[in-house]
Amino acid sequence: MSAQDCLVALMIAVSASDEDIRTAELVKIQSAVNNLPIFAEYDVDRMNVMAQLVFDLFEQEDGLDALFGLIRNNLPERLNETAYALSCDVAAADGKLGEAELRLLEEIRYELDLDRLHAAAIERGARARHMRG
Repeated sequence: MSAQDCLVALMIAVSASDEDIRTAELVKIQSAVNNLPIFAEYDVDRMNVMAQLVFDLFEQEDGLDALFGLIRNNLPERLNETAYALSCDVAAADGKLGEAELRLLEEIRYELDLDRLHAAAIERGARARHMRG
């Protein structure tokens, strides 16, 4: 798994966490992959592979732990804040944050060992970017 695969997998996991993948969330993921510099060399066909991996893992009892293991082993620490920011953007994309999404974001924050103040700033930024009228 590449670092970019890890980022995509986390975004998909956040979208799938409430068992309701919304169009706004998919558009947000696609937009990130198409526009952010970190994905400049990324093969977009890998998105389907990552989606299937996440769905397969989520069907297993310890699937989330397995996903976090892959992230820990393949995502460089310098991209932890990027991973959390992308996860927050996907969670905020549809204007609703459900209990499952909030729980997963909390677990991602813990797994990525993010400083609480930095995480709060990232969350605030996502909220501000996705505010509705």
